[in-house]
Amino acid sequence: MEKTILVGLSGGVDSAVAALLLHDAGVQVIGVTLQMMTNHDPEALEDARRVAAAIGIPHRVADMRARFRTEVMDVFALEYRGGRTPNPCVRCNRTVKWAGLLDAADECGADGIATGHYARVLRDENTGRYTIEESPGGKDQSYALCGLAQAQLARTHMPLWGMTKAAVRGIAMSRGLPVAAKPDSQEICFVPDDDYAGFITRHTGLADTPGNFLDMDGQVIGRHKGLAHYTIGQRKGLGAFGRPVFVTSLHPAENAIVLGAQADLLRTQLTAADVNYMALTPADEALMSEDGLRAVGKIRYNQKPAPCALFLREGVLQCVFDTPQRAITPGQAAVFYRDGLLLCAGKIV
Repeated sequence: MEKTILVGLSGGVDSAVAALLLHDAGVQVIGVTLQMMTNHDPEALEDARRVAAAIGIPHRVADMRARFRTEVMDVFALEYRGGRTPNPCVRCNRTVKWAGLLDAADECGADGIATGHYARVLRDENTGRYTIEESPGGKDQSYALCGLAQAQLARTHMPLWGMTKAAVRGIAMSRGLPVAAKPDSQEICFVPDDDYAGFITRHTGLADTPGNFLDMDGQVIGRHKGLAHYTIGQRKGLGAFGRPVFVTSLHPAENAIVLGAQADLLRTQLTAADVNYMALTPADEALMSEDGLRAVGKIRYNQKPAPCALFLREGVLQCVFDTPQRAITPGQAAVFYRDGLLLCAGKIV
């Protein structure tokens, strides 16, 4: 392992224990907190400082506010207004967090970086490529890391691989870390009230544009408040139609939303763009161009992986699931694994 590791300290228990474990292993550790927003949580920043002091490591703050606004918040608003449901954490990890951590590491002469994610980086000896392995400890965050580039993975360490959350909290408590009992954050950091539409209006200054609800035959059956209020699979907040209805598709060009029954949400196929390849071998790529590569895929963070076949046709990644999947949603990440290793991932289109 490198002599000096820069650890991203978020102010939470996971990153705190990651820093502690590396320090205990004899590594020279430097803590850094990335300031993402103008109203950055002062409690989180203070918690990170307290953690660094408790472990006995230096602590820095890196200003990432401009990059976070451009790369994450602006893109999130643009995608939602275009009828897609983005995953801001996947984009943030690659374009802001890892980019910021590696920049900070270079500035202070650190050899590598580390985070408190539940996953780990492996290198294939035959191909020389890096990939991410799922964590078997009950909590796995490999899905959110699916966009990381090879150069980023090459310098990354994740000490919590294989650990349970309870074990991590136990270490923090036994060593007196000040964030041992701090609860996890659940919501998107820049939309703490989960009001995505409200955020988009405030962020862009653009008002919602109401439009038509259509049934599966294209007939107008009601009015919606604006595309940003809806996502595929949504049932709540649609109004009364005398039967259960769900959002089955969004059409920004017509500013229309199609509603259907639960069964209308089921699909077996998806197409993905902006594909990030990790553990694929030349033999795998050959299969993708011919009979299909067997894998398991996830179309959202908390979903159980489902068996599928991957095809690469004219440079486009296509996935065919063995069984229908509910609410395949454009904008979300589709992530594919084999034997616990991340093969590739892309944005559902």
